[in-house]
Amino acid sequence: MAAKPKLYYFPGRGRMESIRWLLAAAGVEFEEELFETREQYEKVQKDGRLLFGQVPLVEIDGMALTQTRAILSYLAAKYDFYGKDLKERVRIDMYTDGTLDLMFPIMASPFQPPKEKEEGLASAVKKAKTRYFPVYEKILKNHGEDFLVGNKFSWADIQLLEAILMVEEMNASVLSDFPLLKAFKARISSIPTIKKFLQPGSQRKQPPDSHYVELVKNILQI
Repeated sequence: MAAKPKLYYFPGRGRMESIRWLLAAAGVEFEEELFETREQYEKVQKDGRLLFGQVPLVEIDGMALTQTRAILSYLAAKYDFYGKDLKERVRIDMYTDGTLDLMFPIMASPFQPPKEKEEGLASAVKKAKTRYFPVYEKILKNHGEDFLVGNKFSWADIQLLEAILMVEEMNASVLSDFPLLKAFKARISSIPTIKKFLQPGSQRKQPPDSHYVELVKNILQI
């Protein structure tokens, strides 16, 4: 039996959370080493597994993979979430890049001073409502299908649901003007593997709190 994928990161969401989502969507069990000390992090650094000295790190198929986008692309291809041809793949890439552009500033906001954090989160919600969600609403309207690409469940759908839920944590009514996205959210959330990941007790992480922020700062010495 193949070894379970092993994820190395801090005990929170960050750039690893989208990786957890993809594995969970595929129904793949995975192990995690969650750094609680500087020494744990330094050990992984010193043994040469961090290509550029950064996490996320995922051990899978005999490889030590780093760089978030590379890991996500590999997992999407491995578990058949990456379209049937190059044309579908490039659309999935465009859509996931868009959602990641929306999500990364939200991920970074807890590490900013209070005023900048507040302004950054308000800006993210505004961009979600005026730049990103209208695009996905239009895509769903134009092709009239259940999924974003090729009428098949893909990485693009997984990433978009993650982004929607992230923004809803800041503004619960953010989808009020997007009926197709509301239906999309309900539809994707009901897929058995996704539904399981959204239940309490899964390996999905909670939004970052002050304890998590201080832990990461201490480990990274920032």
